[in-house]
This record gives sequence, structure tokens and C-alpha cells, in this order.
Amino acid sequence: MGKNVSPLGQLNIRKSVLGLTIGAGAVYLLYKAIRTGMKCQQPLSTSSPTCIARLAIERERHGGDSGELRRLLNSLENRHDEYTKGMILHNITRCVYLLEAEASACTPDDIMLVGSMLDDKDNSVKIQALNTLKAFSGIRKFRLKIQEHFIKGLGLVGTIWESEVHIGGLRVLNNLPLAEFVHPQLPRGMPALMEILQSEYHMGQVQAIRLLSHLAQKNDLLYDILNCQVHTNFLNLFQVKQPGSLLFEVLVFAERLSEGRNTPHYRAVKWHYNEQSLHEALFGEKSRLADRLLALVIHPEEEVQIQACKVIVSLQCPQDIRGRSSSCMTGHPCFNGGE
Repeated sequence: MGKNVSPLGQLNIRKSVLGLTIGAGAVYLLYKAIRTGMKCQQPLSTSSPTCIARLAIERERHGGDSGELRRLLNSLENRHDEYTKGMILHNITRCVYLLEAEASACTPDDIMLVGSMLDDKDNSVKIQALNTLKAFSGIRKFRLKIQEHFIKGLGLVGTIWESEVHIGGLRVLNNLPLAEFVHPQLPRGMPALMEILQSEYHMGQVQAIRLLSHLAQKNDLLYDILNCQVHTNFLNLFQVKQPGSLLFEVLVFAERLSEGRNTPHYRAVKWHYNEQSLHEALFGEKSRLADRLLALVIHPEEEVQIQACKVIVSLQCPQDIRGRSSSCMTGHPCFNGGE
């Protein structure tokens, strides 16, 4: 943090990092507490944003180890009610983001302890544990350990229909490398991902489509994705009225699917799809995808325009032809007959 930033400015920055909802009066009192050197009582309250903000600022100034993260992790091993466990996990998450050195000094056993909270009977504890794992996944050395919980996280996303579980779980999964050993179990989770994509929760939709786009790049998973059943109104995801961020991700997904199905490896097999499949919605003879794409070419957001054009090109020009031809703009049947 720059030396020229005022203490109040530093506090406002910390407030935005912590994601706190604090009124102007509370911000001023918190600012005064830090300026006057108010001391936190030990042990620190697990629900005190004042103490957490002070710890972060003190550590930054003096380079010391506050010990707060270790205290919270040790406390998590004790028996607590669901509310207390959730608050401890919530503050562990904050500390991981704020106290980088202390977070890096944690151990794989700490990750396993947090991961064990995914088995808690209370969904709010599961959500906080997912958020904590997401925070730890930003530290490279913990990613392989967190990856051991990949299938567990996918299972939670697929069995608990709650937007916060979807968002928390998918944010963790999207921040991890995809190991080969999880591939055989992924097809079971794809219908749930497709349902989340077609839900009305924008943040969940974006996270689901990002994971699906990643999976679509794996040859052994492509058919399972394309054969997923979708709603009859699936192409509504390509409407101009959708948020630009979602439209962009949906178009990236469509491009990767189109490129995947056009590879020689995939075309070497004669695949069969069910009538309500994603493949038929996007690439079937009755698909109206072309109309939606042409409408998006004049979308107000440039990145959406560009991505729509990329999908059009991928539809018209298979990968093995694209490199040899500079013009493939009439080769795809959905762009013939005036479409």
C-alpha cells in the first residue's frame, strides 16, 4: 500500500478488500480506533472487523506475525455451534487474503481441516468452508491439496440447490487445475452445471459456464457435454438482453464446443445425440443459433461482437480447413437459405 495514502484511505481500501458493509459513522469510529492505537483484547474476537483490519495494518507496518490466523485454525478444531464455526471460517478467509505470509505458512493439515467442514450438516458452514478453500487456492502450493476436494465440491454444487453453494463451490473449482483422475466422475455433474447455467442467478451462471468451457476443451468430456439435455429455450442465453459478461462467456463456450466437434479426432466417430441435447440446440438442423449470432454482431459491447464473430467463423470453417482457407463464410448449412 502506497505511503502517500492517508490512514482513512487505507481503511477504505481494507474495507473493500474485506467486503464489509459498514456505514459512514462506523467507518469513522473504526478509523479513530486505529489512529489512536486501540488494542484488541486477547483472544481476539472471531467476529470483530475492527481487530482484523487492525491486524492487517499492523502487520503491514511492522512485518510481524500476528498469530491470528493460527489461532483461528486451532479454534476450528474445537466443538462449536454452526454459527460460531461459520464465523471462524469467515474470518479465516479474511485473514488468508490479508495476511499473506501467515497464510503461506499454513500446512496441508490446515487445508484438510477446512475441507472437513464441507461435511457439516449446516449449509452455511459448507458455504463458508468453500469460501475459505477459494482463498487458500490463491496460494499455489495448496492447490493440489485442495484439488482432493474437487469431487466433493462438485457434488455439493450438484445436490444443494442454493445459489451461494453454487457460487462458492464453482469459484473454488474454477480456480483449480483439472486433474486426470477426476475426469471419469465429471459426467455425473454436468447435468447440474447445465441447470445452473439455465437458472436466473447471474453469478452462478457465469461460474458454471466458465467451468463448462474449461471441460469442453477435454476430448474425453466433449461428447458428455454436447449430449447434456437442455431446456427448449436454451438459446435465450444468446439474447441481446442478457448481461454482457454472461453473453461473452456463453459465446466462448459455443466457440470451444464448435471447434471441438470439428476436430478430426471428434469427427472420426459417428456420435448420436438425444433430441433435447445441447448439440441439437446449438448445431442441429433446426437450431436458430445463426439468427442469435447475427444479432450479437451489432451488440453494444465490443468484446461480445468480436466473440460472436469468432463463433460464426468456427461454425463455417472446421479447424483442419481453417488454416488452409482464407474464406469459409458460406460452408455451414445454418448460414444458407437467407439465414
